[in-house]
Amino acid sequence: MIQLEKDGDLWCVTIDRPDKANSLTPQMLCDLAEIAESAMDARVLLLTGKGKVFSAGADLDAAKAGMATSPDWERLSGAIARLPGLTIAALNGTLAGGANGMALACDIRIAVPGAKFFYPVMKLGYLPQPSDPARLAALVGPSRAKMILMAGQKIETEEALAWGLIDRIVAPDQLMTVARGLAADTLAATPEIARGIKALCR
Repeated sequence: MIQLEKDGDLWCVTIDRPDKANSLTPQMLCDLAEIAESAMDARVLLLTGKGKVFSAGADLDAAKAGMATSPDWERLSGAIARLPGLTIAALNGTLAGGANGMALACDIRIAVPGAKFFYPVMKLGYLPQPSDPARLAALVGPSRAKMILMAGQKIETEEALAWGLIDRIVAPDQLMTVARGLAADTLAATPEIARGIKALCR
């Protein structure tokens, strides 16, 4: 249910469980973490989903069984954040719950119109993964991070763009074309230069 397509130095990872809103099982989460950990040589890592939802986060039954507090969430986002290559989240729809972590760890986030962004961990009785609030606050500011995490707000696409949570709104039929276009210069550049620029931006 996690697909990996390698096109030279471009790795495209697709969450493929659209009948369940691309919610993640423990095995899917582990698979994502293993891919991210193995992608140190990828020039670009691109994350997307099948269907109309990027990911609803943890599968509900799995979350109740303990997945909501699995260390693999932090393992995944940490592995993405450490990658020296360009990381892009091509959000084909709504982003919810623990799935926020992998998108927040990416360098660039683009999304289709109508996507919603929310992270209801407090309502469900859990803390967010340790690095997620800081990454969220770095993008949108501390107050807006609290609006999402503590006031339970669902953020629409246009507001997410205005806040800096996403970087561009893209028509659904153009999402992957635009994502690959964003990857093109990095793929064409000298690897050391591209990695050096990313390091300077941190």
